[in-house]
Amino acid sequence: MYLINKEENRITQLEQKTFSELKFKEREHLQEWIANNPSSLGEELLIIQKEFSGFSDTNERLDLLALDKLGNLVIIENKLDDSGKDVTWQTIKYASYCSSLTKQEIIKIFQEYLGTSSKAEDKISDFYESKEIEEILLNQGINSQRLIMIAANFRKEVTSSVLWLMNFKMRIQCFKVTPFALNEQLFLNVEQILPTKDTEDFAISIASKAQEEIEVQETLKNRHKVRLKFWEQFISKSSLEKNIFSNNSPSKENWISKGIGIGGVNMYVSVSKNYCACGISINKGKKELNKDIFDFIYTMKNEIEHIFGEELIWERMDENVTSAIYSKTEGVNYFEEDDWMKINNYLIGKSNQMEKAITEPIKKLIKHLKNK
Repeated sequence: MYLINKEENRITQLEQKTFSELKFKEREHLQEWIANNPSSLGEELLIIQKEFSGFSDTNERLDLLALDKLGNLVIIENKLDDSGKDVTWQTIKYASYCSSLTKQEIIKIFQEYLGTSSKAEDKISDFYESKEIEEILLNQGINSQRLIMIAANFRKEVTSSVLWLMNFKMRIQCFKVTPFALNEQLFLNVEQILPTKDTEDFAISIASKAQEEIEVQETLKNRHKVRLKFWEQFISKSSLEKNIFSNNSPSKENWISKGIGIGGVNMYVSVSKNYCACGISINKGKKELNKDIFDFIYTMKNEIEHIFGEELIWERMDENVTSAIYSKTEGVNYFEEDDWMKINNYLIGKSNQMEKAITEPIKKLIKHLKNK
């Protein structure tokens, strides 16, 4: 840090100091500076308690407790020249203790801090632009608490854990405080280092994306479990009825398939949250070949549907590589175990019908492909 001399058009470097060599203390000095000028942390905060120890079954006490302009509790933990390796865990503990504080408890805590000098409700009302106290929401939501850590130096154990926790939408800020001296004058620099101020919005968006990805992963994991369980019971049911899928292995996918005598042409059954289906998929890797196979089978459409017992859905899908012929029913959900019997009966019945309906056409298809 430098001091600018406008008259001489020169700068003079300030001497960086440590709190210990200046004989400054954590509670007597740093804590008081922040408490009396919380805007030094880059925003308007209302300090509502110092050395707060009103936690059940513990004698621990947090340095500063504040409210921000959105009604969130802000837990502020101060260290001097070294953050220590446990400050992250310490601050998270305090946040968890504060998460259950009600509005009335917060007002009581603030009143104890103010003593008889003024009324807590009036101070809170003033802080929120003179809103009626009944209209002000405080500490809403179990994850609404914010964490601020202040120190001259942060250990790698701390910055690493903070960066990791930010991915889970935990709102944590680290401020580096550095004392400087110029002759008899002393200066204090307060700098937000995590997340860096100019990338704070970006860091929040990254955290949101990471959380979204985790939620997607958990959803998929749950779906895979349900699918495995569904296919296990379906295959067991198929075995009892000597169905074509009786020797399949359970799958985490929403479909299973079975060869019917020609590579790339398979019978499949599939399930979803809205319907289940049984059909023939055509995918020999080449788009033109797949369309030729579909067209050849389509010439036997009337015969196939007569044996199957109903009309089928014929999807040539000209824009796609694959083609499909299938039957489906809606209004069933494989996530609902109460629907499993209905799904089983439909898929086993339709696959039995499909096997009968497609046997002769597949034989003719094999001859057709050999003669090409």
